[in-house]
Amino acid sequence: MGYILASPLRRLYQNPETIVFPYCKPGMRVLEIGPGMGFFSLPMAEKIGSSGKIYCVDVQEKMLRTLRRKVLQRKLDYRVELRRCSEASLEVHDLNGTIDFALAFAVVHEVPDPDFLLDEIAVSLRPGGILLIAEPRGHVDETGFAELIRRAETHGFRNTASPDIRGSHAALLKH
Repeated sequence: MGYILASPLRRLYQNPETIVFPYCKPGMRVLEIGPGMGFFSLPMAEKIGSSGKIYCVDVQEKMLRTLRRKVLQRKLDYRVELRRCSEASLEVHDLNGTIDFALAFAVVHEVPDPDFLLDEIAVSLRPGGILLIAEPRGHVDETGFAELIRRAETHGFRNTASPDIRGSHAALLKH
């Protein structure tokens, strides 16, 4: 499945530049949960520039190994930090209050405890930081996504927009 999600053809359907570039600026600190093989990570690493940093957190070591190779090929290793998390935690306590932008794309529905995930993301964000959540329509229905956003609001998030992302429910949340 990871190879399908990393396919260059996916750009025709979900272009990283139009989806995440509006929220990424040079020098930002970015947290991506479940980066897979880097479909969003690599373009974001280029966008944030040499003064920025992206933390890619995934539970799957195989995905991180593949992403590591891509990061090294593009000579982005000084901008991208790969971390393996556990099933129970993102393991990002050292980033508390430092993240400008967090991305959770097609991942929240796979997490055993979405409330704990939302809390960890909230704690990692600086005041005014933003989170983009996108969930595939095939896995999460309208009611389920609305419930997810309601739950995010109990963790201090405010829904500021509903970006149009093909095939997904999406929300831009400010902390």
